[in-house]
Amino acid sequence: MSIRAKLAWTFILLLIFGITAISSYSILFIRNYLLDQGEEQIRNDTEWLAITIENLQNNEEFETNLNEAARTSGYRLAIYDEDGAIFASVPYDDASLGREQLPATQRSRLRSGGNVQIVNEEEREQLIAYNAIEGSVNPARYIQVSIQKDQIYEPIKTIRWIIYTGMFISMGLVILVSVLFSRSISKPIIQLESAAKDIAGGNVDRTLQLDRKDEFGALAKSLNQMAERLRADNEALKSLYDRQRQFFADITHEIRNPLHTISGSLEMLQLKKLSDEQRQRYLETAARQTERINRLFKDLMTLQRYDSDSYFIEKKPFDLQLTLQDIDEMFRSQAAEKDLELIVDKKPVTIFADPNKIEQVLENLVSNAIKYTNKGYVKVSLTESETDITVKVEDSGIGISEDHLLRLFDRFYRTDKARSRDKGGTGLGLSVVKSILTAHGSAIHIESTPGEGSLFWFSIDKPEAERL
Repeated sequence: MSIRAKLAWTFILLLIFGITAISSYSILFIRNYLLDQGEEQIRNDTEWLAITIENLQNNEEFETNLNEAARTSGYRLAIYDEDGAIFASVPYDDASLGREQLPATQRSRLRSGGNVQIVNEEEREQLIAYNAIEGSVNPARYIQVSIQKDQIYEPIKTIRWIIYTGMFISMGLVILVSVLFSRSISKPIIQLESAAKDIAGGNVDRTLQLDRKDEFGALAKSLNQMAERLRADNEALKSLYDRQRQFFADITHEIRNPLHTISGSLEMLQLKKLSDEQRQRYLETAARQTERINRLFKDLMTLQRYDSDSYFIEKKPFDLQLTLQDIDEMFRSQAAEKDLELIVDKKPVTIFADPNKIEQVLENLVSNAIKYTNKGYVKVSLTESETDITVKVEDSGIGISEDHLLRLFDRFYRTDKARSRDKGGTGLGLSVVKSILTAHGSAIHIESTPGEGSLFWFSIDKPEAERL
């Protein structure tokens, strides 16, 4: 059974039960009310009938007058004498009850009480009232007034038909309203179900147009947000997959080239007619390519730790001067081979960072600067502020065009792949720099003009105690 049918039947049954219960209670309440009113009415009528009969003359007109009183009042009357014997009973066609003898105990209660006595027993079909008649000009001493209960309940028939008619009309309206209401309630649910099935089936482009201000509208908005989030996640996963595929393709390519070179060098070394000079050259080539592979895996390990290790860096205060001295000694001869001026600012400054990782950053930046500078200088300078130290690595090299700046720090990205491999690069150096600085809460910045040189800079915090 559909939810629409369940809702419709639920509302219909609940409202029918409610209407039936209210109608039954109303009829029962009216029935009791009419009986109470009948008792009150017969009490009052018995009193004035007793007074009326008290003044009737005992002659041939007595029963005629008595019958007129019964007809006018609508009651059945029975008159008893002093001994409780039936004296008269009207109307004549219904006088059986009047032939009863009025018990002495009852006569005594009527005399002593002075009030009208009501007899309302469930097994009786009549409502009966008794009253004593004071001294009169006729033998009448007690009066019995009775009426069929059906006469009292007579208005209920009309009321019942009114209630039942209204009830059936109400039920018809209830059924109509229930069907329309259940359709109104179930429509957004069906729409939500359809949208949820589509989204679960992979159709994340599905959007639900449900302009409502209630919970259904909120749920539709949540489903749309979920679909939008899934779309974004799918795009991110697709992008990640493409990058991962490209990443492994690049690794394969980066390793294959030096391996081919090493393999070729080893094959040449097996030749017996090689001169010592040639043999030395092939050994140096194999050693360079081996070192290139070693740097590649070192950079990969650094990036892998950045991606997965929350303890990738271990900050502590240290003197950057010592690191800069090591950088100067490490690259002094390499710069001299290219006739470059290496300028390193080695003034003492204390920073709060990971010493090994900052040294790795400076190695990559200075190494790149020397590789891509054919004449002029490579300069490392420091600028101190109240809270941090800015490190700049500047060169007068070939520069970088604006087209390459946005992707310069992507893994395995090269501005000129052929020339970069000739220079022994892995394509990961600047990615490593960016990862390390990001882990320090810093960023790498670049300014470059093709043919004029490049400037890389970053800032590292001072220790709290060193801040001015």
